[in-house]
Amino acid sequence: MSVEGIVKADTADRLVNGSAAGESGNGRLLEIRDLDVSFELARGAARALRGIDLDLHAAEIHGLVGESGSGKTVTSTCIMGLLPVPPARINRGRILYRGTDLLELSEPDRRRTRGREISIVFQEPAKYLNPSLKIGEQITEMLGLHMGMERNRAMERAGELLELVGLPNSRRILSGYPHELSGGMKQRMMIAMAISCDPSMLIADEPTTALDVTLQLQILNLILKLREQFSMGVLFISHDLAVVHEVSDRVSVIYAGKIVESAARDRLFNEPLHPYTQLLLLSIPDAQKRGQRLKTIPGRVPDAEHTPAGCAFHPRCPLAEDICAREIPPTTEHAAGHTAACHMIGKKWISS
Repeated sequence: MSVEGIVKADTADRLVNGSAAGESGNGRLLEIRDLDVSFELARGAARALRGIDLDLHAAEIHGLVGESGSGKTVTSTCIMGLLPVPPARINRGRILYRGTDLLELSEPDRRRTRGREISIVFQEPAKYLNPSLKIGEQITEMLGLHMGMERNRAMERAGELLELVGLPNSRRILSGYPHELSGGMKQRMMIAMAISCDPSMLIADEPTTALDVTLQLQILNLILKLREQFSMGVLFISHDLAVVHEVSDRVSVIYAGKIVESAARDRLFNEPLHPYTQLLLLSIPDAQKRGQRLKTIPGRVPDAEHTPAGCAFHPRCPLAEDICAREIPPTTEHAAGHTAACHMIGKKWISS
C-alpha cells in the first residue's frame, strides 16, 4: 500500500474510533476547562483568560463572540499550541481534544496535530501567506508534510481543493503568487490550505472581517458547505453577532477573558440573560427600526492588566449593584444548556 493509502486508512480508523470513544464518550470533540492564561510584562501580569469553559461537538459550529480584547484570539492560539511561552503562561486548565489534553503534548506531537487534526483560518490572510512562494508550493507543503503525498499527487489535490472553495482556473492560480489574488481569493486559498488534510476541527478566527459584504456572505456559505461535507466541528470567532447568528449552532459570549453566557443560538438571541449579551444584541442595526438610535455600551473592555474586581462588566453595566463590584458571579445553568454568570439574572432586564 502507498504512503497515501496508509494515511487514508489510518484517518478512517481514527475518525471511526474518535466518534465512538475518542470524544470523551460524550460526543464532544473539544472541551476547554478552567483555562487561565496570563502574560508576564515588565510592569506586572496581564490575565488574558480567567477560567474559560467551552465545548465543541463534531459537525457543530460554535460561535465565540465578544469585543476586541475579550480573549477570543488568545483562546484559539492556546488550542493551536501557538501561544508564545514566555511571555505567556498557562496558569491552569485543560484543553481536551478527543479526550487528549493538548497542553500536555510534546512539541513534535503538537506539530503533527496542527493542520492534520485541528486547522485554523486567520483574519488577515495576507499576513500568513509567504509572498515569495507560489501558491501551489504553499498548499502542497501541507499535503507532503501531513499526508505523505508525492509532489505530482499533491499538486493535483491542491487544484481540487481550490475548485472546492470556489476558485476556478486552479492551474493558473497554483502557478501564481499571493499578491496576484484579491482579498476574497486569498481567504479562499487559506480555507483550502486549512481543509487540505481533512481536519476534524476548524478554527475560523474572524475570517470575514476584512472583506466586503458580498464576499462575507460567500465565505460564510462556504464554511457552512464545508462543515456539512466534511462533518467538521467549527469554532467560529467573531465580534459581529449578526454574522455569528448566520452560521452558528451554539454561541458563547466572552468578556474580559471569561465566558459570561453560552446557549444554543436561537435561545441566546431570543432570551439573552446577561446584560452584556442584551446590549450587544441591541446594538445590531435593524432595518425595521430605521431612524431609531442604536443602543451603545459605554466605556470599553478593560485591559488584561486592570480587570475590575467582582464582575468585570460592572463598570459598564446599567443594571449593576453593589454586589457586582464585590463578588465574581458564578456561572450557573438557568435552562438546559443555557449558562450565564451574572448577579442580576431574573431581577432586571435592559429594555430596547
